[in-house]
Amino acid sequence: MDLTGPDDRTVATSAPSRRPDGPAHLRVASFNVHMGVDGWGRPYDLVAECAALDADVLVLQEAWTPDDGTDGTAARVADGLGYTVVGEADLARARLYEPVATDTDRWAPRFGQVRKTLHLDLERLKVAPGPRHRGFQRGRWGVAVLARVPCRDPEVLPLGKLRRDPARRAAVRCTTDLGAAELTVLGTHMSHITHLSPAQYRRLAHLVPSLDRPALLAGDMNMWGPPAASFFRGWRRAVVGRTWPAHRPHSQLDHILVTPALEVVDARVAGASGSDHRPVVVTVALA
Repeated sequence: MDLTGPDDRTVATSAPSRRPDGPAHLRVASFNVHMGVDGWGRPYDLVAECAALDADVLVLQEAWTPDDGTDGTAARVADGLGYTVVGEADLARARLYEPVATDTDRWAPRFGQVRKTLHLDLERLKVAPGPRHRGFQRGRWGVAVLARVPCRDPEVLPLGKLRRDPARRAAVRCTTDLGAAELTVLGTHMSHITHLSPAQYRRLAHLVPSLDRPALLAGDMNMWGPPAASFFRGWRRAVVGRTWPAHRPHSQLDHILVTPALEVVDARVAGASGSDHRPVVVTVALA
């Protein structure tokens, strides 16, 4: 069943005729931005955080696009840093709550306090917003792929909706040049393993390029590295390191997987940011 809705958007970058060869190296980053706010709902400097990654292609999860016509997270990063929004997939309609008034340096309230920042429309409200937390902005929560290099053939690949997950899932795919070859980049935000996400992983595994082609899959996988990679036989993890929660990470949920046709020149987990996830960054070249 095709779950691509009217809010799924892909925009081809305005590139001239294709060059015979692309750049020898390409830097790709994946960053769950948590709507550009912390656990209290306070905005952080998202543009500066993305600038520090210095990525040619940037995959953002939990990108927020408000209904009131103001710029969302992807648009603000693109405008501030000279990126083009290559493609977006809206995974859910949601409410983003106004910040809770506080002067603490903590990223989020302690367990048991008011802590609801976002509520997906189909999500069962487990934590009451509270009297200080009732104002909200309506909008769309999803995945965006941004690029400062020419990209083409953007496409949203629907992965369906699981009964336990309030969001439908999708991957955004596009193509760019790397050396004398084409590189396929896919960005996604997968369901949690407790939502029985292996069903979606198997679906995505049928949509990725063959192992002999340069390709890269980046995103918040909501799963540890070895089981996530096991669904894509022959692909390998380009980054290994703890990414969540950002202030004191104990697990890696954010991954970049590559085919054997790519060489990983450099890979790292970036430092703590205003989000609850740490970004992952790789530089790749043709193998």
